[in-house]
Amino acid sequence: MRGLFAIEHDPMAFESFAANFVEDGAPESVRFDWPSWLERRAWSVAELLERHHADLEELRGSVDIIAGGPPCQGFSLAGQRIENDPRNLLVEKYVEAVKLMRPAALILENVPGMQYAHGTGTLPQAADMRQRRRRSFYDRLAIDLDAVGYEVRATLVDASRFGVPQRRLRLIAIGLRKDLSHWPLDSVGHVFDLIEEARAEQLRDFELGDAVSAADAISDLEIGNRPLVECTDPQSPGGYFQATPAVAATAYQKFMRRGAEDAPDSLRLANHRDEIRLRYEKILQNCQRGVRMNDDDRSLFGLKKHRIHPMSPSEPAPTITTMPDDVLHYAEPRILTVRESARLQSFPDWFRFRGKFTTGGNRRTRECPRYTQVGNAVPPLLARAIGVAVSRALEKFERTHAGAQVERQTKVVGK
Repeated sequence: MRGLFAIEHDPMAFESFAANFVEDGAPESVRFDWPSWLERRAWSVAELLERHHADLEELRGSVDIIAGGPPCQGFSLAGQRIENDPRNLLVEKYVEAVKLMRPAALILENVPGMQYAHGTGTLPQAADMRQRRRRSFYDRLAIDLDAVGYEVRATLVDASRFGVPQRRLRLIAIGLRKDLSHWPLDSVGHVFDLIEEARAEQLRDFELGDAVSAADAISDLEIGNRPLVECTDPQSPGGYFQATPAVAATAYQKFMRRGAEDAPDSLRLANHRDEIRLRYEKILQNCQRGVRMNDDDRSLFGLKKHRIHPMSPSEPAPTITTMPDDVLHYAEPRILTVRESARLQSFPDWFRFRGKFTTGGNRRTRECPRYTQVGNAVPPLLARAIGVAVSRALEKFERTHAGAQVERQTKVVGK
């Protein structure tokens, strides 16, 4: 499978993407065949559609898969759903891109809240628009994709079933172009069967077992008794430290280190004040692990934040979000490093992150630092199983249509 191009509007997130998939130093096995007509920089989908409409139209019929994950903050159950959040409109841009390029298949990932984000905003006073307002955003998406010729079906998946050491529930939608007459009946349902096959296969091949715990994933990154060294990351100011990773002790840790010639980046430890560290120690000593702190616990420790989870070492981590202080380390009184969060998302150690580590205040709506990049991402192991399944479905359906095995190069566009 070979990527063609990807659209990311944030410069920091695009810098991370380019370092791993576009630049000359990117591994050959994952490097994109970036088109010459598209400048290698951060783009918004709207800008792409406006400036390269003709180029995208020329790709019609040659792109096999479009994979997209429009920002989910407008749909997320973690916060209040906002009908008029402009980020929700990116789903419409996704449909517009699909209509232009007409891929054989499409993949869309979002939060479960996409099923429940019923409208409350102002829409034109037409009967059909009032009807649309009563539907979920996913219902609207499926209707719009059906109108441009795609059969779409969605299901909820838990990333922890795919070898990801994290409980992360996501909505996955798969679409197949209806005018390709060689699709067998219930083709989309067959793709979901293939996803299950790919899931079982990668658990077996990577020796991950049914559930990877937090300790399985990151125990080699604990501080323990190892000496701290100054963090030399060029994006980190002075005064921060990191610990050198220990020897990989589990199958998951060994798997994460495949292809990494040096220690991973983004190991910088948080510089907690003494009172914060003491508070975290008491939380780890007194609060139930693996679940969000309840009202009594938050009151006891003087916390206003509602989403603090002290991790359990023996279970998959809670959902990794864009907020670094949502999750506490299971054995040490601190928040996770970017690399630990990335491990819990199943990013391999060779993956390099770029940009600032954190941001704050109003900048949260404009910037995408490393913690945000990790929290926004689709877990690579989940994405791998879905991509393998869709690619196999395309090959299988084409062989059925041709009556013989046909080799094909699968082109992928990411958004």
